[in-house]
Amino acid sequence: MCCATFMCGLDFSIVTVALPDIGSGLGFSSAGTLQWVATASLLPSASLLPLFARIADLVGRKRLFTLGVMAFTLFSVGAAVANSPVVLIAARIGQGTAAAMIAPAAIALMTGYFKEGPKRARALGLNGAVMSLGFVLGALGGGVITSGFSWRWTMVTLGVIGALALAGALALPAIEDSSAVRRLDVPGALLATMGLFGLVFGISNGSDQGWASFEVLGPIVGGLALLAAFLLVERRHPAPLVPLTVLNQPSVKWSGLLGVITFGMCAGTTVLLSLYMQNVLGFTPVEAGLSYLGEGMAAVIGGMLVARLLSRFGGVKMLMAGLFVQGAGTAAMFALPENVNLPALLVTSSVMGLGHVFSVVSFITVMTTGVSERDQGVVGGLSQLPQYVAAIGVSGLSAIAAARTGALSADSAPSRADVLGGLHAGMVTAGVVALAGALLTGALLRERTRA
Repeated sequence: MCCATFMCGLDFSIVTVALPDIGSGLGFSSAGTLQWVATASLLPSASLLPLFARIADLVGRKRLFTLGVMAFTLFSVGAAVANSPVVLIAARIGQGTAAAMIAPAAIALMTGYFKEGPKRARALGLNGAVMSLGFVLGALGGGVITSGFSWRWTMVTLGVIGALALAGALALPAIEDSSAVRRLDVPGALLATMGLFGLVFGISNGSDQGWASFEVLGPIVGGLALLAAFLLVERRHPAPLVPLTVLNQPSVKWSGLLGVITFGMCAGTTVLLSLYMQNVLGFTPVEAGLSYLGEGMAAVIGGMLVARLLSRFGGVKMLMAGLFVQGAGTAAMFALPENVNLPALLVTSSVMGLGHVFSVVSFITVMTTGVSERDQGVVGGLSQLPQYVAAIGVSGLSAIAAARTGALSADSAPSRADVLGGLHAGMVTAGVVALAGALLTGALLRERTRA
């Protein structure tokens, strides 16, 4: 299950790094068209999560997980041999759809195999560490593979990992699935899918098209309207896609919001760090990828420690501590200088990565605790949704950095110092938001969870 999680985490960053070579190799007409290689996977991953989360409860978690891993592997091979932009984007849509099958089923399987307590915390901790490590190693591996071989080998790599995950999926022990859910809420599925599609599509294009443009506001407003209609439909449906009794639980809705904060601020800061290393320090893509290793190692260490800490302090306190550590490490990036200072870069990014893993594992633990067996699939999907909605963090922090850089350059070509000033503004914003999330954790979850 962790192998499949690693594969999904690797997929996003390894493809992002390989985009320039993909564009030149397949003859994409423009940078906007090329961006669809990443977006074509992101959109179905986010919009289909609630649907497949409920399907996991209908057809069986193990069955859906195995089918998702098999599909991801096959579409990865298809992407590796793609001979045109259309074929590659179609394969990426398939990969994103398969990832939407894998994510909720994997979490639901873990909560099924490991009951509440230290064992589940250890499993979720390892899963969170592996997911973060996959994202970090994707940034490094994408640069190394495309520089030494070809972008096609990034897809071959995903296919090989998928084959290993498929072998593991077939060997998973049998698990008892709830038989209470026998109907699929078709209206709810359509509204949730289209609503999330519009919301994520608009957010993903915010920094490129401009937040005030119709291309961005239209999908966001339309998506929110469809999601509002979805909630109305769920109130009346006898077998809702997402039962409102589950969605209204404080542990579910508030930990989901805090999940958006930790994912959004970490993902946005990671993008700013890439700009800092390449545009300010002059690192090559491979050197920048190597500089993420501190963050990756911190994620692994955090994943090994978090289970023990969860057993001692509980999910809510660990979520608060994780957001505080992430926020402190991110805000400290204000001290990153214009010239290379590896200790400062490695320490701040490692502290951020450590806090992020604590936060991710803790919010999933809080969200899945106390949920009935029949709803483990749907809650597993909800726990994975924040990492996709958190694209707003990337767009928002990038917009803040760009605005500050423009203000500092005073209508002239921005200098390295101007670019650094803009990046500092984005990083400090991310740190403050994460610290605010730590305070919100105490206000929203502590007493209610006890009650």
